[in-house]
Amino acid sequence: MNKKSKALSNVFMICVIVWLLLPLAATLVYSLFRNWTEIVPKGFSFNSYITIFSNPRFISALYQTVLLCIIPIIITIIVVLLALFVVTVYFPKLEKYVQLLCMIPYTIQGVILSVSILSVYGKAGGFFGNRMVMLIGAYCIIILPHIYQGIRNSMHAVNMNMLIEAAEMLGASRLYAFFRVIVPNIITGITVSSLLAVGILFGDYVIIRNLSSGGTINMQIYLYQAMKRSTDESSAVIVVIMLLTFAITALVLYLQSKSKLEKIQKEGR
Repeated sequence: MNKKSKALSNVFMICVIVWLLLPLAATLVYSLFRNWTEIVPKGFSFNSYITIFSNPRFISALYQTVLLCIIPIIITIIVVLLALFVVTVYFPKLEKYVQLLCMIPYTIQGVILSVSILSVYGKAGGFFGNRMVMLIGAYCIIILPHIYQGIRNSMHAVNMNMLIEAAEMLGASRLYAFFRVIVPNIITGITVSSLLAVGILFGDYVIIRNLSSGGTINMQIYLYQAMKRSTDESSAVIVVIMLLTFAITALVLYLQSKSKLEKIQKEGR
C-alpha cells in the first residue's frame, strides 16, 4: 500500500469514527445545556448529572445492571468451555449437534423467551421460581450463541487437540492441559465474546421488564422512566451508559494486553 492509499484509508476511517460518535456528542451537548433551540446551545449546567447521581434509584439501577451482566457471562463462559472440552476431546462427532443447540437462541425473541419462562417457572416455588434466577437464566440463553461462537472459533484457531496431546506427552492430564494451555491461548476470543455479551445485556429492556420483580431495574428501564420526566435527564443517562460501556471495554482490553505483555516477558526470560 502506497502513502496516498494509506492516507486516504486513514481519512476514511476518521470520517467513519466521527460519524459514529456524532450522535453521542450531540447527546452530551444536549445534557449539558438547558436550551438548544438555536445553532449555539445556551445555559451550560451540570444539573442533569447532579440529579441522576443524587437519585438512589439510578445508583441501584447502575449496580444491578453491572451485576446482571457479570453473573450470566461468567456462568455461560464456564458452561461453554466445559461443554466444548468434553465434546472436542471425547465426543467429536457430537460437536455439530452442540453447535445447533447453541445457535437456537438466535431465533428466539425476548418476549417469547420471557413469557415461556414465566409460564413454566412463574408459579413454581423454590430456587427456580425466584425471579432473579429466572432473569439470569434468560440472560444466559440470550448470550449463549455469541459466547459459544467466539470460544469455538478461537479453539479451532489454536488447534486444541494437538496442544492437549503435546501436554499429555509431558505428563499433564487433559483437563489440566485445557485450563492451563488452551484457555490462556483463547483468552482473546473469550474477551471479544464477553464484550459483545455486555453490549447485548446493557441494551435489554423486554426480558427484565417481564421477568424481574418491581424492585429490580436496569439502566434501560431507568432510561425509559427518565424520558417521561425530562429530556435533559434522559440524555445524561444515555451518556453515562455509553461512558460506562467504554470504561468496561477499556478495562478488559487493558487487562488482556497486560496479560499478553507479562506472557511475552516470561517467554523472553
